[in-house]
Order: sequence, then structure tokens, then C-alpha cells
Amino acid sequence: MPSPGLARAASGTARAVTRTLSDDPLGGTVRRTVLPSGLRVLTEAIPAMRSVSFGIWVAVGSRDETGPQAGAAHFLEHLLFKGTNKRSALEISSEIEAVGGETNAFTTKEYTCYYARVLDEDLPLAIDVMCDLVADSVLAPADVETERGVILEEIAMHDDEPGDEVHDLFARAVYGDHPLGRLISGTEETVTPMTRRQIQSFYRRRYTAPQIVIAAAGNLDHAAVVKLVRQALRGTPLDTDAAAPAAHRPATPAVRTKPAATLVEPKETEQAHVILGCPGIDRTDERRFALGVLNNVLGGGMSSRLFQEIREQRGLAYSVYSYASQYADSGLFAVYAGCAPGKVDEVLDLTRAELQRVAATGITEAELARGKGMSKGSFVLGLEDTGSRMSRLAKGELLYGNLMPVDELLARVDAVTLDDVNGLAADLLARPMSLAVVGPFDESAFAAR
Repeated sequence: MPSPGLARAASGTARAVTRTLSDDPLGGTVRRTVLPSGLRVLTEAIPAMRSVSFGIWVAVGSRDETGPQAGAAHFLEHLLFKGTNKRSALEISSEIEAVGGETNAFTTKEYTCYYARVLDEDLPLAIDVMCDLVADSVLAPADVETERGVILEEIAMHDDEPGDEVHDLFARAVYGDHPLGRLISGTEETVTPMTRRQIQSFYRRRYTAPQIVIAAAGNLDHAAVVKLVRQALRGTPLDTDAAAPAAHRPATPAVRTKPAATLVEPKETEQAHVILGCPGIDRTDERRFALGVLNNVLGGGMSSRLFQEIREQRGLAYSVYSYASQYADSGLFAVYAGCAPGKVDEVLDLTRAELQRVAATGITEAELARGKGMSKGSFVLGLEDTGSRMSRLAKGELLYGNLMPVDELLARVDAVTLDDVNGLAADLLARPMSLAVVGPFDESAFAAR
């Protein structure tokens, strides 16, 4: 029986399969084509726009590395812009910039994205350049050494940003040596000895057609995009035999997290950076809509409980917020605050008290309405540009295996009840909390916490 999304012509050769996913009144027409190789192309046609965002998303991130490979996915992201068999690094950047476009890329723990934004008339150029660099980069030895230096500087710069470093420290407190607890960039100890051969092997083993989703949004024609993608990939390592698309990363078995712990990174900083939090829920958990509402109420904006209590009423911190990170098989929920070192104890006491209060008594109907309004408004307003729409297409396909229509997503938020939020709060906020601190302290300063 043929794999889903893969059909065969009467001659026995595989052929592309296209279907319309939605004709959304809040957006454009969304279509999806599965190429014979298993590579997927999704587009959203928005005729009112004069630009197009084009992205190539690979289902490979830092969690797919072994310990000695830590940083390989990020290292590769840098190298793919350094030259292909057709273009030099200068030609890659200059061809896009010559038409006023922009390119960039980023690596996360579960995927890597390469994208360009151009005028609609320049989409063929963007497709050719981006497909070329992702499919056929040469990874020249000299470029490996150059980028190694760049990445080591990036790691050093990150170490000089305690507000960023504390988030990595918190991930390590929860996940330990699991890949989700490691730095996306790798460390000086792993990046320095990494060889071109190791990176090349990672590239060719991981960057395969079934693992790739191409997404585009703006003033475009789906059939034309598919044709251009096929032309750009013809004869490259991504022009492969018939295969089914890779399944999205499974939610089971769940990642084993560490017992609640306190990690302190002593640094002579003017401000202390603290994160208090716990393991959360994975991204397919049905409670994720309730979590969005709960997060908004606790620390999602200037009207949130934590912001009002800690900043507005007491002036203890300039920045305080809560956030949720969700992965295929795990998640985090946490509160961040940046404050004077002498105020850390009071900020932590107030944060713990608020989390315990919400766990015990829940939120109010008025807070429920405000939290739902914030969720819906931020989502819809986020769809005002082609880049956000392109990302939505790719993440739906890559992370969930489907694209939830806008109206359905809004309805799911509307359907969240007070019992849903309060039940989640009673579970989540009563969990043992880990603490991460970067500032002028040592471990003993938080021994009793």
C-alpha cells in the first residue's frame, strides 16, 4: 500500500500530490504538494501582498546531536551561506540584496530554518538561491575554520549576556545532560575540535528530502512555486528516489526531567537574573490552549499578576514575565525576573507566593476573559506579515503534521473554561520548582531554597 501523500502514476514512477488545505477567510488559499522525494511544499496565496516570504525548514535541531556533536546543527547553519557549487558566499548575499531582499537563518532545539523575504517578482531568484545553499553547499575547509572563529565569538558574546545565559542555565537544571538541556550553539569544548568531516556527515545524513518542508506566503502561485522548487533541486543531493515524508517528532516516550534543583552562575553583574520554574506540557497536549491563557494572566503582559505585583506596585524589577516552552515530548513553564541583587529574595518570595495562590484558588472570570482575548489578539495580529504566515505553514506541517485553520484555533481558545485553567494551574504550579540564578552570588546563597 503506498505511503500517505505519495502516489504513483500508471507507469510506476512516483508523482507529486497536491491538495488544498484551506480557503481561510482570514487569510489566503493554502495548498500542499508532496514531491516524489518526500519533500513537502506549502504555500499561502495572498494577492493583496506585494512581497513573499520563502522558507526552507529542516526537522533537525540541537537535540538531534550526540554529546561530542553539540553545536553541529548551528555550525552547519552558518556554513551553508558560505558557498555552493554554483555560488560564492558573496554571490549568495549580493544576489538577494541587489533586489532589496533579505535572508537569514536560525537553529532551534528541534528544527532549523533558512528564509528569504523579497518582492513578489523576485521570488524565482529567492527560490533558486535558497534551494541552492540548503541542498548543495560545499563546506570548504577554509570556511569551516573561518566560521569556527565566528561561532566561538558568538558563544563568548552569549556568555557576556546574563539575561540570556540564565535561560540556558534553567534548561540545564530541568533537563541535565539531555540534549534539551544543552546550548544550541554548543560550547567551546565541542566546537573547537569539530571537524569538517563530522559536519559534512551530519549534513548529508540529516538534511534529506523527507525531513524538509518548504513554505512560502504572499503574492504567489502555488503551481509556479512547486515548479521552481523542482527546477532548483534538480541534480542536487535532495533530488532523490521516491520516499514518504518523515513523520513529525513523536510525543512519547516523554523526556525524563531532573528533580528540582538550584543552579547558580556566579558573575559580578549589576543586576541579578533569576528564573523559577518547572517541567511543563508538550506541544500536542490538549491543555496547551489553557496554558496560553494561564501564562497571560500570570506574567504575559503589563496587566498580569506578576508584573503588577513585582514591578508596578513594589518597583522591585524592571523586567518580569512568565513563559512556556513546548517541545514534542516535554515542556517548561517559568518566571523570569531581572532585579538588583539585594532584592532577589523578596522577588522570589513574591513569585512563589503568587504561583501558590493561583495553584490553590485559581484565576477569576475577568482574568479568564482577558487571558483569552490576549491569546486570540496576539495570534491574529501576528498574521499581519508574510513571514509569520510562512512560519505558521511550516510549523503546522513540521511540528504537528497538520495545519489548524485560524477559525478553529480561535474557537479552541474560546472554548477554554475557568475549570480548564484552574485545573491546569493546580497541577502545574504545585510541581517542585527549579531555580536558576546568574549574578553576584555563590551556591550557598540559595542553599535553603
